[in-house]
Amino acid sequence: MPRSLAFAALLLASTAASAQVQNTAPQPVPIEQTVPTAMDIAYPGVIKLDVDATDIERAIFRVQETIPVVESGPMTLLMSQWLPGNHAPRGQIEKLAGLKIIAGGKPVRWTRDLVNAYAFHIDVPSGVRELNLSFEFLSANKGDQGRIVMTPAMLNLQWESVSLYPAGYFTRQIPIQATVRYPAGWTAASGLPSTRNGSTYAYQQTSYETLQDSPVFAGAHYKEWKLSDRVDLNVFADTPEELAAKPEHIAAHSRLIEQAMKLYGAQHYDRYEFLLAITDKMGGIGLEHHRSSENGVTPGYFTEWDKGPGRRNLLPHELVHSWNGKYRRGADLFTPDFATPMRNSLLWVYEGQTQFWGYVLQARSGIVSKQDTLDMLASIGASLDARPGREWRPVGDTVNDPIISARRPKGWVSWQRSEDYYNEGLLIWLEVDSMLRQQSGGKKSMDDFAKAFFGMNDGDWGVLPYTFEDVATTLNSVQPYDWAGFLNKRLTELGERAPLGGFEANGYRIIYTDEPTAFLKTQEAAGTLDLTYSLGMAIGKEGKVSSVKWDGPAFGADIDVDTEIVAVNGASYTPDRIKAAVTANKGGTNKGGQAPVKLMLKDGDGFREVTIDYRGGLRYPRLEKIGTGQGGLDRLLTAR
Repeated sequence: MPRSLAFAALLLASTAASAQVQNTAPQPVPIEQTVPTAMDIAYPGVIKLDVDATDIERAIFRVQETIPVVESGPMTLLMSQWLPGNHAPRGQIEKLAGLKIIAGGKPVRWTRDLVNAYAFHIDVPSGVRELNLSFEFLSANKGDQGRIVMTPAMLNLQWESVSLYPAGYFTRQIPIQATVRYPAGWTAASGLPSTRNGSTYAYQQTSYETLQDSPVFAGAHYKEWKLSDRVDLNVFADTPEELAAKPEHIAAHSRLIEQAMKLYGAQHYDRYEFLLAITDKMGGIGLEHHRSSENGVTPGYFTEWDKGPGRRNLLPHELVHSWNGKYRRGADLFTPDFATPMRNSLLWVYEGQTQFWGYVLQARSGIVSKQDTLDMLASIGASLDARPGREWRPVGDTVNDPIISARRPKGWVSWQRSEDYYNEGLLIWLEVDSMLRQQSGGKKSMDDFAKAFFGMNDGDWGVLPYTFEDVATTLNSVQPYDWAGFLNKRLTELGERAPLGGFEANGYRIIYTDEPTAFLKTQEAAGTLDLTYSLGMAIGKEGKVSSVKWDGPAFGADIDVDTEIVAVNGASYTPDRIKAAVTANKGGTNKGGQAPVKLMLKDGDGFREVTIDYRGGLRYPRLEKIGTGQGGLDRLLTAR
């Protein structure tokens, strides 16, 4: 046989043999449920928690915890994973360090669960009646590690970060008593009552669920104001000068409580503590709790009151959450412990309607003026109307964003969308308000829904869950209509403009002018130049692009987030210079000749020049009144 034919035959035989070999196809190892399911039964004994919060230079919390046990054998301890108000598994397990467990004077080995990294398994030795735990919570000391919660002047203690709890029980069934030592001379405030002995605060025994819902602000510079018989404003600041509130400032906060009471008719707390930090050292926050809220704003909250609304929408929003989100809560958001996943299907009510009432109450109380409120609402409506992402992603899907993106920045927000259930939820509820007024001949409004849905059981600070059907049924009790059909349409529709009908049916429409509103001017003064509706981008400090509209003029010039604008038409960049360039090319002419906007850009170490021939001039959104007299939006924003 010729050599070539022999080789071909050998190759054929080899191929036939290899064809008979089957790829290895393993079966997965089944996932075993090793963390006990939470049961609604009482935990036997009271956990003792002792926290040393004095290491303010290194931002370290040191923890001693004693957990009683009644029997030997397997036991699982959990760190909180799914955090209320975060709508996602945001527990900072990576910052827990140095965990040691002692039982009967001897160390007990722990093993982390391979599926749930927040779970620690141990074997309790025979005859042991308590476990003694020690560990540190190494809070962030740089911004890239997470939110800064401890500085030399103040701290924010969140109990879920400095405690473990036994698995197998509803957290409302686990008793705990906490003690904290703060730096000498500091004052601490919380929604959970305490007694003070020098720098040590002993907190009232409560359930683990309530402890987690009762964070602490503490600091060296502190002042308290009584806003009502049940509500206090506790303010901490980097410097004592920031505590210089005028009587009229505090009066506006007191009116906020008055207006909330007139709206709901019931308070779902025995006491409520605003915890407010005025700081550029500790990380900002806005987080709701049943009997308190964590609020962080930049310096100038009181001292620059007359310069604009700043972040004064924060406290009205978080206060509303005591009713909407804490007392009334989406049924699929309520969980028995902090290991059970939360489902966010109703965040368009939880956050969307809270956003709606936050803006309404800021105007009714005067914390923010009516005109500033109208200007802020115009910016919200215009922003959502300019999001091409509406073509592919319904607002109802954005309730998944806290889990999908963990609230990290996105590169193309206008296309990706980002938690739009907040502000588009506001627009939907404004539209509901206008429809209630129309359908009832002006006799009904969202005020009637608020009282019917939230205004029961004064003083009850339990949890009364709701479903989609409960929302639609309550709306029908206020004014009959196909509310379920309407809401479903708004939550699932694609390719439509933002729901701006609530403005137009309530006496206003969004228009665009070449002059920014007073509110937008304050934003510019703070360092944000919003050219979204002209060049299709917003520019932050030092010419850094902070957002780009998908398919807008800047997008077409290959500009993206963090591009730096170095020069405009051959001269160094300034906000006024780029606005003048846009104005000069309005209509495509400048003294008879075209003058497209030429930008020198810096991307990393490279430079490039682009030309944007946008001819529409500057465009800023504002609300224009339709007709005469008071419209529905005027009535909505008027104090009761």
